Amino acid sequence: MDNPLDLDATISRRDLLLVGAASAAAVKIPPANAAVPAPTPDLPTSLAKVSLNVNGQAHELALDTRTTLLDALREHLLLTGTKKGCDHGQCGACTVIVDGRRINACLTLAVMHPGAQVTTIEGLGNPRKLHPMQAAFVKHDGYQCGYCTPGQICSAVAVLDEIKRGVPSHVSADLTARPLLSAEELRERMSGNICRCGAYSNIIDAITEVAGGAA
Repeated sequence: MDNPLDLDATISRRDLLLVGAASAAAVKIPPANAAVPAPTPDLPTSLAKVSLNVNGQAHELALDTRTTLLDALREHLLLTGTKKGCDHGQCGACTVIVDGRRINACLTLAVMHPGAQVTTIEGLGNPRKLHPMQAAFVKHDGYQCGYCTPGQICSAVAVLDEIKRGVPSHVSADLTARPLLSAEELRERMSGNICRCGAYSNIIDAITEVAGGAA
């Protein structure tokens, strides 16, 4: 009796490999009517027109709605005096004055301030005509590396305005009375502006001098 396995002997090893390869290819090739996923398009950039009055000059900008006020000032208006430090609102290097109030420019979007009056360090004074606060910082050596100085000065100017308007702080003893112009008040109000060089005592001296002259 013939061995039934002898029937497979007619298939060569080469033929067996070709059949196996064809079977594997047939499994991997998708059917002709299979849906092919479309490529994901790039997300469109949303632009918005923003009107800002910066240092007394009107500007019309077309900005990505995600643009921070800090980047609008630095990258679009080339006002690089305002510094980008931590970019998390913790160091105060980006402090500017918006409609009379100091804010961290890295934490707010430009589109949130249509028509706002923005003052940066360039708008306070220049080397030929320094703002009194700038001159006091120079006199009292209120800086070393100088990186945080623009934010320190803008914040200091706003601090004196806060005290003048009677805005209390966390250390004000009487919330209904005009805050005292003391080192404790100034340190508390300037605590959001970090000086890694440690020129704090000189900064307080500079602000105190300007406050005395403005009194």
